[in-house]
Amino acid sequence: MRKWWPLTAVCLGAFILLVDVTIVNVALPSMADDLDASFTSLQWVIDGYALALAALLLASGSLADRFGHRRCYVYGLALFALASLVCGLAPSVGVLIAARVVQGVGGAAMFATAPALLLTSYQGRDRGTAFGVWGAANGAAAAAGPLLGGLLTEHISWPTIFWVNLPIAAVAIAMTLRVVRPDQLRTAPGHGAPARIDVPGAAAFTLAAGALTYGLIRGGEAGWTGAETLATFAVTALALVAFVVIEHRTARRGGAPMLDLTLLRRPSFAGLMSGALLLQGSAFGCLVLVSLWLQSVLGLSPVAAGLALTPLAAASFVVAVFAGRHIQRLAPRVPIGGGLLLVAAGMLLLRVGMTAEAGRASLLWGLVVTGVGVGLATPVLVSAATSTVPPQRAGMAGGAVNTFRQLGMTLAIAVLGAVFTSRTAEVFAASGAVPDADKGAAGLAAGQAQHLVEAAPAARHDAAQHLVHQTFATGLDRVFLLSASAAALGGLIVLALVRPPGRPAQRADGGGSRTATPEQSRREDSVTSGV
Repeated sequence: MRKWWPLTAVCLGAFILLVDVTIVNVALPSMADDLDASFTSLQWVIDGYALALAALLLASGSLADRFGHRRCYVYGLALFALASLVCGLAPSVGVLIAARVVQGVGGAAMFATAPALLLTSYQGRDRGTAFGVWGAANGAAAAAGPLLGGLLTEHISWPTIFWVNLPIAAVAIAMTLRVVRPDQLRTAPGHGAPARIDVPGAAAFTLAAGALTYGLIRGGEAGWTGAETLATFAVTALALVAFVVIEHRTARRGGAPMLDLTLLRRPSFAGLMSGALLLQGSAFGCLVLVSLWLQSVLGLSPVAAGLALTPLAAASFVVAVFAGRHIQRLAPRVPIGGGLLLVAAGMLLLRVGMTAEAGRASLLWGLVVTGVGVGLATPVLVSAATSTVPPQRAGMAGGAVNTFRQLGMTLAIAVLGAVFTSRTAEVFAASGAVPDADKGAAGLAAGQAQHLVEAAPAARHDAAQHLVHQTFATGLDRVFLLSASAAALGGLIVLALVRPPGRPAQRADGGGSRTATPEQSRREDSVTSGV
C-alpha cells in the first residue's frame, strides 16, 4: 500500500482544488446577504477563481518544468491554504473576490503539476490505476462541492467552506515532501540550462482570458453593442493574436513556448482540447443557477440544496473509478465523445423537467445521466492528453488540458448568466407585473426571488410567487438547452477528430515503413490505452 501514498498526496490537493470550484454554489445566497453582493459580484466570486486557474495553468506548467513539479505543487498548496484563510475572513465582497483569485493562482500550480507527479511516480498498469483514481477524485470533488458547502454553511457558517482547506492542505504538503521524489528539471532544446519561462506568452494569454470573461459578464449589463463591451472584446482579439505570434516566435528561436501551438494542428490533440473546453462548461456551468433556484425559489436549506445535487457526484465518482480501471484499452474518443453526448442527454432531461411546478425531484435523472457522462470522459481526457508528450513536457500538456477545462467553466458561467438574465428580463417585461424588468432579472439571478414576491401587494403574493417560479424555470430552460447543445457539439468534435493511433512500426511514410524510437512507441501505446 505504500506505493499509493504519492497518489493520496496528489488526490488530497485535487480534492480541495476542485471542491472549491463548486463549493461556493450553495453558499451564494448567504454570501449575498452578509456581504450585500450583487449577481455580478457573485459571478466573480466563482469566475475569479476559475479564471485564475484557466489563465495561469499553462504558465504554471512551464514554471514547474523549470523548477520542479514537486516544489511547485507544494508552493501551490501553501498559497492556496493562505488564500483560503483570507477568504473566510473577508469583510467585503471585494476582498473575497481578490482572495479567490489568489486561490486560483495556487490552484493553477497544483493542477498543472499533478499529472506530471503521477507520471513520474507510476509505470505500467499502476499508472492507469493512478490516473483512474485521480480522475475519479476530480469528478467527485467538483460535483460534491455543493453538498459539503451546504453542510458547512447551514450548520456553521459560509466562511468555513474555505477554512476546511487548511488542515487538508497541511497534510498534503507534509505527505508530498515525504513520499513524492523530486523530479528532473526540464532543459531548453540543445542546452544544459533550464528553459526560460515564457513570460510574454503567459501575459498575453492571461489578458485574453480575463478580457473575454469580463466582456461576457459586463455585456449582459452594459449591452452587447456598448462601447465598453466592444472594447473588451477587441482587447481579447488583440491579446490572442499577440499570444499566437509570441508562441511561434519563441519556438522558432529554439525557446520553450508556454503552449506548443503546432500540437493544435493535429486533429486528435485539437479534438481533446475542444472536448475539455465543452465538457466542463456544459456539465458544471449551470450549477450556480440551479443552486440559486433550489434555495431562493423552492426555499430549500443549503444542505437540502446540496443533497439535491448529489446524484451527479455519486454517478461521476462510480463511473470514473470503473472507467479508469476497465476501459483503458478503448480508443480515447469513445469514452470522451460518448461521455459528452451523455452530458447533452442529461441536460435535455433537466430541461424537460424544468417547469413552473418543478421540484428538486425533477433534477434526479438529468443529474445522474450528466454524472455518468462526466465520470466516463474525465479520467480518459486527462490521461490521453498528458501521454501525447514526453515526460519533460508533462507540465505543459497537463496545463493545456486543464486550462481548457477551467476556461470552459469560466466562460460557461459568464455566458449562461448572461443568457439567464436576458431571458428572465424578457419574461418579466412581457408580464407587465415588474416595473423594472432588468432589475427584477438581476435580483432573481442574485437569489432574491422571495424579495421580489414580498415587494408585490399582499393581494398579489400568490400571482407573484407563480410568476417567479415560471420566470426562473423559463430562464433555466434556455440554460439547459444551451448546455446540451455545447455538450453535443463537443461529443461530435471528439468522435470526428480524435483518432486511435496506429502502431508506429506499421505506419507508412512516403510509401515505406517507418521505424519508431522506443520513446515514440511508449507514448503512442500510452495514448492507445488511455493513459
